[in-house]
Amino acid sequence: MRIRDLPDSSKPRERFLRHGVEALSDAELFAIILRTGTINENVTDMANRMLKEYPLENLFSSSLAELQKIKGIGPSKAMQILTISELAKRHAQAKHPIKKITQAKDVFDLFHDRLKDKKQEEFWVLMLNSQNNIIKEQLISKGILDSAIIHPREVFKDAIKNSSSKIIILHNHPSGNPEPSQEDIEITKRITKTGDLVNIKVIDHIVLGNPSYFSFKESRFPFLN
Repeated sequence: MRIRDLPDSSKPRERFLRHGVEALSDAELFAIILRTGTINENVTDMANRMLKEYPLENLFSSSLAELQKIKGIGPSKAMQILTISELAKRHAQAKHPIKKITQAKDVFDLFHDRLKDKKQEEFWVLMLNSQNNIIKEQLISKGILDSAIIHPREVFKDAIKNSSSKIIILHNHPSGNPEPSQEDIEITKRITKTGDLVNIKVIDHIVLGNPSYFSFKESRFPFLN
């Protein structure tokens, strides 16, 4: 049955106006966002089916290509879903802003929601001033971490430009296990050595897992102490 043929008490938009957004189910909320269904399925039924196949936690961690495998979800609707996911992450971060880094957990809190559902490793640099206040965040690379790809020049280029006195490097492990690999250790050594040469101290390398993290500094690796 088409949405317009349903009684007003069953139409998501009318229920929103009459009862408020809190009264709507997840499927009804998605029905409002997605707006249209298909020839054979109204948007509410499509949203219900989508959420049965992909619960929210799976839906928001899916890629654009994965979402388009759901019947009725094309590029536009897939982008709408991922836009909502990203806005939710940014809202969570805005509610708990971190401007000063005092410990590794501050970095974990800042990046965990942002990176926890990523399917690829992302390598970031957090630039700090002498008071450990954040000057800038910079994404350096996406994909498998490789010392041949993570070049110190890219790590320190913006840090020098922004007069950063120290940096924190970090990356995520999509597996959820934050234990550093040998490659992680070699990258840390290489970047720390370069930092000594350019007089920008690398104060930590943090590996983000889910739901925990690994800090090279807190684990007392000698080249960071």
